[in-house]
Amino acid sequence: MLTDGPTAMPLALYALTAGAFGIGVTEFVIMGLLLDVSADLGVSISAAGLLISGYALGVVVGAPLLGAVAGRLPRKTLLLALMVVFTVGNLACALAPDYWTLMAARVLTAFAHASFFGVGSVVATGLVAPNKKASAIALMFTGLTVANILGVPFGTWLGQAYGWRSTFLTVTLVGVVAFAVIALLVPRDAPAVEDEEESSGGTLAVLGRRPVLLGLLTTVLSWVGVFAAFTYLAPILTRISGFSEAAVSPILLVFGGGLVAGNLLGGRLADRHLMPTVIGTLVALSAVLFVMTAAVHQPVAAIIAIGLLGAAAFATVAPLQIWVLEKAKGAGQGLASSFNIAAFNLGNAIGAWLGGFVIDHGPGLGFVPLIAGIVPLAALAVVFLALRLERGPAVAVPATAQC
Repeated sequence: MLTDGPTAMPLALYALTAGAFGIGVTEFVIMGLLLDVSADLGVSISAAGLLISGYALGVVVGAPLLGAVAGRLPRKTLLLALMVVFTVGNLACALAPDYWTLMAARVLTAFAHASFFGVGSVVATGLVAPNKKASAIALMFTGLTVANILGVPFGTWLGQAYGWRSTFLTVTLVGVVAFAVIALLVPRDAPAVEDEEESSGGTLAVLGRRPVLLGLLTTVLSWVGVFAAFTYLAPILTRISGFSEAAVSPILLVFGGGLVAGNLLGGRLADRHLMPTVIGTLVALSAVLFVMTAAVHQPVAAIIAIGLLGAAAFATVAPLQIWVLEKAKGAGQGLASSFNIAAFNLGNAIGAWLGGFVIDHGPGLGFVPLIAGIVPLAALAVVFLALRLERGPAVAVPATAQC
């Protein structure tokens, strides 16, 4: 196994990070190019905005579609195939002659999303010692956070300066590079016995396991809270905190810095104590959202709160992903992991809707963080329910013995 030092992570993990970076840019860069796309293709801004929803739908639909065949391929082969889908999809986006072709290309590209992160999570955990699994997942997801900090702003600038198609052509090149480094660095593998069982239909059985379902529900609820607030950060900053529109992008860099820090911290803590980290990060997320409700009324406090929101949000990712992986118990891990990525995206979609509902129907924009903060508490309740169902019978004997 290749490493760059005796205690360093395997280089193969950085290959997965490269793929995650490209996927992250593809998912989010369209937000900064909506005006350019709408003007070039002759559609409304709201119609252009549906390209974001179409991608999210593609992620959710792609998880079961590709998951059904995932067990038939070695994981490295599957990762390479997914990068081909990603690369071809971005090239199709760059060449799309009209809106609906672009929409179809976005959906096609999204098919690779859930399965790449799902299978990549399984591969990442197999590359390291058991006490480094969550950190390995966090390192892979660092590509997604760096995409938000560097890739999306650069892609937005590039698209505005040279046309939005140039951004997708550049991301296509990122896909080619990611394919090459995965081919070079990720070790070969063969389908395991449980994967062969999955190929005959056993994969879907993992989705009927109560612990896995509760883990997926926790992921959805936690990210409903994140995206209910994140989707509307720009209007919160300009209409409540009093910042100019020009100040929004630099402030979002603070959010991005929080993403990286929280992601790595959540991975390290989960390696030591998984369930306390799951619980602690959900509590932290809820607390930050509650504090943010008041903080957004003061500019300096608003900036601090947004950085903390980024940290608290992504601190949940590695713990939730490794929790679902553990509950899958080997068979069906790839599919369960992919569905958990889809669960994050489902939470994104519901969260954006929830924030809009609060704005349109009350109590209004200023209360979006408050309402958003309640949802992770529901996720926390699901975690405690899962723990009670898992440990309830075991704790009955000691309790009787103490009487």
